[in-house]
Amino acid sequence: MRTLIVGIGALGGTIATRAVSAGMPVWLATRTGDSARALRASGLRVSGVGGTAAAGSVQAAVVADYRDQHFDLILLATKAHEALEIAPFLSTLLTPGATLLCIQNGGVSQILSDRLGTLVLGGVSNLGATMIEPGVYEQRNAGHLLIGEIAGGLSERTTRVAETLRRAIETRVTPNLRGAVWAKLLLNCSVTTIGAVAARTMRQYMTSSTGREVFRKIYDETLSVALASGTRPERMIVEPIPPRDDYDGWILQIIDSYGDVKPSMLQDFERGRRTEIDFINGYVAQLGRRLGVPVPMNAAMTELVHRIEQGEVKPDPARLDDLLAGPLPIST
Repeated sequence: MRTLIVGIGALGGTIATRAVSAGMPVWLATRTGDSARALRASGLRVSGVGGTAAAGSVQAAVVADYRDQHFDLILLATKAHEALEIAPFLSTLLTPGATLLCIQNGGVSQILSDRLGTLVLGGVSNLGATMIEPGVYEQRNAGHLLIGEIAGGLSERTTRVAETLRRAIETRVTPNLRGAVWAKLLLNCSVTTIGAVAARTMRQYMTSSTGREVFRKIYDETLSVALASGTRPERMIVEPIPPRDDYDGWILQIIDSYGDVKPSMLQDFERGRRTEIDFINGYVAQLGRRLGVPVPMNAAMTELVHRIEQGEVKPDPARLDDLLAGPLPIST
């Protein structure tokens, strides 16, 4: 398949590097011309789990420069708000019967499916990846990409796309995409967001009683919303519903898989970029209110992240104490 990867950040860049190095016909779409020129000059490199891979020569350009080309598969790996903005244009670049694969957090794939129809395929990634600098990436865990039809069930298309992407990264198919989306959302709301506001990895913040309490409250809230929506989260690397008889062992499984990954949201803070909080804890808080499920911690976390984005406070372990203190002015 002629494949266009849009968004060459930590996840998109890791997949792109392994795809190009495997000899796949891949083009890269960046946000700016400077970024495209830099990638063409430097190539791509990835290290860490899964081994080292490099691509000395890559085809990269800004998205608009592809207006006269067509692709069999477009992998949309941008931030959630960018995906909603650019997807209509990307749909014009698809060959008849081609696929737009969205791998954003939260309900992005459902929103785009409602707008663009059946050309949209949903995906969920549990790959831990970090962008060291543009074109240089580190894979932090042995995760995979899970793809599925928005409406659920299996299809020939998902199998075909999965077989294509397996040349670059482990790819699996699920008949329960909605359950997979919620499984990822559970981890995003807890592991990723807590680590971002605390400026710590999960392994670090879970050494404190405060970190453990914030994790449990946010995870439990998010799981309650998922179940109230009629969805049973699907197992990814760990079972999404904690076992009653071995909660500590379950926590250790999550730490073993994600505990040393630098939160992508923390990287957003450091670069002064807009986060995906409204599609993560904010999405859970909004849906929870609609379903009548109490969501005070997800709501407080959403507000806190917005304050960090606006420069009012900084990421710090003290932010977790602030969250437990309730709706009080947050210390600087």
